[in-house]
Amino acid sequence: MTARTPRTALYGARFAADPHAHYTRLRDRGPLAPVELAPGVDAWLVTDYHVALEVLRDTDTWTRDPRRWQATQPADSPILPLFGWRPTALFSDGPAHTRYRQVITDSVGILEPHLLQRDTTAVAEQLIAEFAHAGKADLLAAYAYRLPLLILTSWYGVPDPDIDRISTAMNRAFETSSGAAAAYADLVAVITEQVADRRAAPRHDLISAFLGHPAQLADDEVVRHITLTLMAGHEPTANLIAGALLRMLSDDRYAGSLHSGAMTAHDAVNEVLWNDPPLSNFSPHYVRREIVFHGTPLTPEQPVLVSYASANAQAALTPAESESLGGSYAHLAWGAGPHRCPARQPAVLMAVTAIEYLISRLTDLRLAVPTADVLWRPGPVHRALVSLPVEFTPV
Repeated sequence: MTARTPRTALYGARFAADPHAHYTRLRDRGPLAPVELAPGVDAWLVTDYHVALEVLRDTDTWTRDPRRWQATQPADSPILPLFGWRPTALFSDGPAHTRYRQVITDSVGILEPHLLQRDTTAVAEQLIAEFAHAGKADLLAAYAYRLPLLILTSWYGVPDPDIDRISTAMNRAFETSSGAAAAYADLVAVITEQVADRRAAPRHDLISAFLGHPAQLADDEVVRHITLTLMAGHEPTANLIAGALLRMLSDDRYAGSLHSGAMTAHDAVNEVLWNDPPLSNFSPHYVRREIVFHGTPLTPEQPVLVSYASANAQAALTPAESESLGGSYAHLAWGAGPHRCPARQPAVLMAVTAIEYLISRLTDLRLAVPTADVLWRPGPVHRALVSLPVEFTPV
């Protein structure tokens, strides 16, 4: 019997506490390293910047369709809510991907920057008013997590009673735990109800925009894309806001600069995208045929993920390398190639607006615990805080 390749677990408290130490060791094993996404779920992780670009851009060698791998997994695998095939842009190539992506970009394009800033400011004001009098808050639960949730569900026209249900389902799906499959199924059920409602009576919202697009997606395709864009738009943006706030409140380079302008919210957001991208390990790819890639034999049944976090860290190891890549905006947090995130500009605008409004209202924000006591959620794909406790003068 062939011995199983030793693999690094990308889940659990140990990995979450210091992922960069793990990435350093993984890079020592070469540009592709053997990892485990969940107990018994093996994959390869691309840890090198230039090799990551090869994978992300080469559609002749690589496909996003996971079905050959998926056939080897149990139906209740906790990783399937994030990696299992469905008819969306995320898991498509070629003309199908082009068709799906056009629907997303056209529908999201309705949300002009000034409307996004207006809605972000309004929701930020509403949320801050709920805890400003207390002098303390968990900025993750009370602000960073709820703000994109309320904005996105408003754009999609989701009624208030369903918002908490959607929030819980998305949160559990990202955990890749035993309840992930049931959570994802519940999320799909909520969105299915909303799509059926809009099919019968269209409104001025994004669900109706998806249904009315000239590409004429079937209802199930619309359901899957609404689910995809909710998950991709909410959790990563919430973690981007929280991560940037943590950096501003804990990094001495930002000391005294919340209002002096020495280091801005935009700087903090960009640093998070470089150093702790909210989606740290994602973009599952599969070779179309058996090959040897940078010394590693691969088959179509093996998922190959890109570690944006490790690739960014490797690229930034020397100033010359970083500058040759285009400076501070050459990170891979948004991916690259045909599947590069289509909503990166709205996400950054929402995050920066939310942070700037918060620090303009609560002028003496400070961490309520030592930085070392701020904990991170386990999970193979995200970089997400458990909480962000702060104190401030009540207003």
